[in-house]
Amino acid sequence: MTGSPLTEPTPTGITVSAALALGDDALVLSHRLGEWAGHAPVLEEEVALANIALDLLGQARVLLSLAGDEDELAYLREERSFRNVQLVEQPNGDFAHTIARQLYFSTYQRLLYGRLAAGDGEFAPLAAKAVKEVAYHQDHAGLWTLRLGDGTGLSHERMQRACDALWRFTGELFQPVEGLSLQAADWTELESDWLASVTRVLHRATLDVPQGPRTGAWTAGAGRQGLHTEPFGRMLAEMQHLHRSHPGASW
Repeated sequence: MTGSPLTEPTPTGITVSAALALGDDALVLSHRLGEWAGHAPVLEEEVALANIALDLLGQARVLLSLAGDEDELAYLREERSFRNVQLVEQPNGDFAHTIARQLYFSTYQRLLYGRLAAGDGEFAPLAAKAVKEVAYHQDHAGLWTLRLGDGTGLSHERMQRACDALWRFTGELFQPVEGLSLQAADWTELESDWLASVTRVLHRATLDVPQGPRTGAWTAGAGRQGLHTEPFGRMLAEMQHLHRSHPGASW
C-alpha cells in the first residue's frame, strides 16, 4: 500500500475489531475517491480528491497495521471479512453523489476523531493527527455542497437527488464500534451533532434535509457485521486483482 502512515503503530492494547472497522472505512473510501483519477470534472478537483484519498489511505495503513499485516488485510480478505460501513462503498455516481457521500462521512469522521482525540484511549494519538486532515475533507465537501445546491437548477436537482439517495446509509455510522472508548450516550450525542451539522450545510445550500429513514432492520450495523451491498464485491475484485495475480511480488 502507498501513502504515508500518520504515526508508528503501537499494537499493545489496541482492539483489533475497532482498528478493522475504522481502517476499512478509510481504505474503502480512499479507493472510491481514487477512481476519480482521470475523470474529475476539473484538474484542480482531481488533485483535491487524490489528496483526500491519500489522507484516508494513510489512516488506513496505521489502523490496519494495528490489526495485522496491512497488505494481507487489504488485499487478501474476502468480502464478508471487511467491517466498513456501507456508505463508503457506494459507487461514485455523478460528482454530486461523491460530494454527498463525502459530506456525510467526513462530518461523522471529524466528530468521532474529535472525541477520540480528547480522550486517553488507544486511538487518541491517531485521532489527534487525523482530525486535522478530516477537517479539510469536511470543509471541501461542504463548499461543493453549497456550490451545487445553490447553483443552477440542474446542479441543485442532482445534489438533492444524491443527498436523498445516500441518506439511508447514514444511520449505520452511529452503531457503537466495539473497542472504542465511547459510551452509548456518546454515540447518541455524536449522531445529534452530526445531524445538526449536516442540516446546517444543506439549508445553506437551499437543499431539503432528506425525510426518508436513515436506517432499517436490514442495514443497521450491516457493514460492521460483514454484510455489504452489491457494488462492494465488484470494487473489491478490482482493488485486489493485482496483488492476487502476483502473490508475493514486491516493487
